[in-house]
Amino acid sequence: GTSSCLLPLGMMNVLPFLLLLAMGWLVQGTSGNCGTCGLRPMADHYGMMRVVGGTNAQPGAWPWIVSIQNPWYSGVGHVCGGSLISPQWVLTAAHCFENASYVTMWRVVVGANRLSQLGPEVEVRNIKRLLMHEYYRGIKSGHDIALLELDQPVWCSQYIQLACVPDASLRVMDLSNCYISGWGSTLERSGRSPDILQEAMVNLINLKICNSTQFYRGAIKTHNLCAGYMQGGIDTCQGDSGGPLVCKDNNADYFWLVGVTSWGTGCARMRRPGVYTSTQHFYEWI
Repeated sequence: GTSSCLLPLGMMNVLPFLLLLAMGWLVQGTSGNCGTCGLRPMADHYGMMRVVGGTNAQPGAWPWIVSIQNPWYSGVGHVCGGSLISPQWVLTAAHCFENASYVTMWRVVVGANRLSQLGPEVEVRNIKRLLMHEYYRGIKSGHDIALLELDQPVWCSQYIQLACVPDASLRVMDLSNCYISGWGSTLERSGRSPDILQEAMVNLINLKICNSTQFYRGAIKTHNLCAGYMQGGIDTCQGDSGGPLVCKDNNADYFWLVGVTSWGTGCARMRRPGVYTSTQHFYEWI
């Protein structure tokens, strides 16, 4: 309340705030040179088309998305997406690192749009440390979430911004303007990933519906989110794993990182929406 602003702050009150600020963990606030999280400086005038069923994103449209790349993979080596949540930490999916080796030699590409042509706005880092959720036992068992510590912090710009992780106070299912993005396959069986970042608008789907007999028959956990369309046609797909599901705040210009792309049956099939790990559920772990 406003009255609390009039109280003198003792050192014990200030220290926890300073610690959070130094770590970059303020949920909706500032971190270093990055300013307010969840904003899209380059995207004010970009059109939003409705990634299977998606369209090419404009440079800087989703400034927190990263490409996680394995140097031993063919092409650019894109394995999974992720989201920058502080200058030195990326949130992604644990299943991206099943049976992974030499992870400290993998690279994280930040601020990119076309993966084969990295411009001067792009920053590249190596992985210093991988933290997979301790209860992760396979993609369908839940807890499909991981953190990557980068070897050096990134410097925010119009093309690089932090994502906002919501705490328990956000009513996620009340959010209606939600989007997915990634460099994953644009056809279910193609195996080919697009060079340019794809984006699509999706709807959040009630978990009771998503767990019903016509959908996923009880396979959805309480810490999951479902998003897509009942009729299919638009979805995340292979290679989009770990990437962001974001929703615009109903009363402000910033976006919330509400989900981490986890799994689904096929890609963009009817009654088989994408399944995401709820970041809100794992807020304390993050």
